[in-house]
Amino acid sequence: MTGTPRKQIHLAAHFPGVNNTTVWADPASKSQVDFESFVHLAKTAERGLFDFFFLAEGLRLREHLGRIHDLDVVGRPDTFTVLNALAGVTDKLGLAGTINSTYNEPFELAKQFASLDHLSGGRAAWNVVTSSDAFTGENFRRGGYLEHAQRYQRAAEVVEVTRKLWDSWAADTLVVDRAAGVFAREIPETRHRGGQFDIAGRFVLPPSPQGHPVLLQAGDSDDGREFGAAAADAIFTVHGTLEAGQRFYADVKGRLAKYGRTPEELKILPAATFVLGDTAQDAEDRARHIRRQQVGPQTAIAFLEQVWGRDLSGYDPDGPLPDVEPTDNVAITRGRVRHAKDPRAVAEAWRAKAEAEKLSIRELIIEVTARQQFVGTPAAVAEQIDTYVQADASDGFILVPHLTPGGLDEFVDRVVPELQERGSFRTEYTGTTLRDHLGLRHPHQHTTAHEGARAS
Repeated sequence: MTGTPRKQIHLAAHFPGVNNTTVWADPASKSQVDFESFVHLAKTAERGLFDFFFLAEGLRLREHLGRIHDLDVVGRPDTFTVLNALAGVTDKLGLAGTINSTYNEPFELAKQFASLDHLSGGRAAWNVVTSSDAFTGENFRRGGYLEHAQRYQRAAEVVEVTRKLWDSWAADTLVVDRAAGVFAREIPETRHRGGQFDIAGRFVLPPSPQGHPVLLQAGDSDDGREFGAAAADAIFTVHGTLEAGQRFYADVKGRLAKYGRTPEELKILPAATFVLGDTAQDAEDRARHIRRQQVGPQTAIAFLEQVWGRDLSGYDPDGPLPDVEPTDNVAITRGRVRHAKDPRAVAEAWRAKAEAEKLSIRELIIEVTARQQFVGTPAAVAEQIDTYVQADASDGFILVPHLTPGGLDEFVDRVVPELQERGSFRTEYTGTTLRDHLGLRHPHQHTTAHEGARAS
C-alpha cells in the first residue's frame, strides 16, 4: 500500500479461563491446567506476530450463595511457572502476567519479573492489579482490607520500589583483583522509606535485556487512570463503543504531560472478543449462539442475584425480571466486585432496558455482560479493528477468545492477513524484546548497564 503510513495495530492474546467469556460446554474446549493448552495459544499468537501473551490471575475462588461459583470450579497453575515455561517454547512473543500489588512484596516482585525477563530474553510484562477485597485477603498473612484510594497508594509505592531495585545496578562498578582472582561488583544499596515500605538492601540481579519489564495496568476509575498515566507502559481497559474508546483514550493520554511523558509512551489496549463467519449473517448467527452458551440459565440467575442480593432460584431465566426490590447484600458473590454499590439504581436501569427491548432475564444478562465484540467476516472484523486504532479509540486490542485453547486460531489464519493487507499490522517481528514490539523506549540507564554487563 502507498501513501501516509498507517498507525500500527498492537495485538495481544488473553488466555481464556475463569470469566464469563469462556465456553466450557463446547466440545472443542480443553483444559486450562494442561501445559499444552498454554503452549497452543502462545504458539498461535506468535505465529500471528502478536505483541504478547496475557495471563490473568485469581487469588481466591469466588463463592456465590456460599458455594463455589460455577465458572471457578477449575483452577489454574501459578502465573510465573506458566510464563517461565512458555519462555522456553517461544522466541519473540511477550509474556505478561497479572500479579497483585496488594499482597506481594516489592523485592520479591522485582526478582521474579527480572528473572522472567532474563530467561525470556527481554519479553516480560507485569499487569499490576490491586485488591480491596477482605475476602481474598483472608488467604494471606497480612489479610485485611484497603480502601480504594489506599490500594492505589500501595500499588504506586510497590512500583516505585521495584523500579529502584531494577535501577540499582545502573551505577555499578566492576571490581577486579586479578591477583586474587576476584571479579565482583560494587552494587549500591537500595534504600526506600515510605508509607508502606522501609527497605535497605542490594538487589540480586543485573539489569535485564529490556531494562524494566513492561508495566501494564488495569483500572477505569479516576485513581486507576491517574496511576496508569504515571506508571504504566500500557493500560488494559474495557469500552463498548468507538466514542467511549475515544473519550478514554483522550482522557488518559491527556494526563501524561504532567508526568513528563509523551502519548507514544503509553499504549491503550482494551479487551475485545470476536466472532467470524463466511458472511455477515453467518457471523451474527454464530455470535448469538456463543452468547447463549456463555450465559446459560443458571449463570443468568446468578448474575441477577448479585444485584438483587437475594436467592432468585425460583425465577424462570426465560421469564421477566423479579418484581421484588433488591437488598443491600451486594456481597452475595464474594471474591469479585461486579456491580455498583447502589443495587436499586442498577435494578431500575435493567428493568427499563428489559421493558423497552422486551427482554427476559437471560436475554438481559446476555446484553449487559457483553464485552467489546467484533462480529463479521474476516475482512469486516479487520476493518472494524483498524477503524478503532486509526480513530484513536485504542492502540490495539487484547483479544479474549471464547474457546480454550484453539479460539485464536481462526483469527490468526483469517484476520491477521487482512490487517497486513491494509498496512496496519506487521509482517514480521523487527525486534527481540516486548518493548521493541510495543514501540516503547528502553530505559537509557538500563540499556547502557546491560550492554556493559554483557560485555564484561
